[in-house]
Amino acid sequence: MALESACIPVPSELIFGFAGYLVYLGKLDFTLSIIAGVTGGLIGSVVAYLVGFYGGRPFVEKYGKYLLLSKSHIDTAQKWFDRYGLKATFFSRLLPVVRTFISLPAGFARVNPGKFILYTLLGSVPWTVALIYAGQALGENWRDLNAMGHEISLVVVAVLVAAAVYYLRKNRTQQSS
Repeated sequence: MALESACIPVPSELIFGFAGYLVYLGKLDFTLSIIAGVTGGLIGSVVAYLVGFYGGRPFVEKYGKYLLLSKSHIDTAQKWFDRYGLKATFFSRLLPVVRTFISLPAGFARVNPGKFILYTLLGSVPWTVALIYAGQALGENWRDLNAMGHEISLVVVAVLVAAAVYYLRKNRTQQSS
């Protein structure tokens, strides 16, 4: 997971799906798998953040091609970050492509490292739990997660949006009273 979060294209669906399968077989512990996955993702995210922080966008555009970083991926992550700011480091962890590259523009912007780490941790947990659980639930069919990765991202985003709408409506109702 550190590799994917450090902008090296390793599919988390495959890694977490397999971890879930190993949980299914009783070879790994569910909670420890989540901790390891989130920790690996955090390590890779901090590496990408530091590259963005110290190297800046020109450095990443010049040398990123050697790590298969395309300008379009960097542009997509930059647009998300420009639009949503630090919150993008939370929400983008649930989206394909953007989750891999969002740490770079956070580094470019030199956001507060403590807040970056907090948002990264909080955003990584739902994705990690969902995929490990799905791999466990699928058992012998865990490889199906790789094909379902995009759809899983959309479901997780839909659930988060629904929760946010509920929370906002609830707060507005309480404030109106």
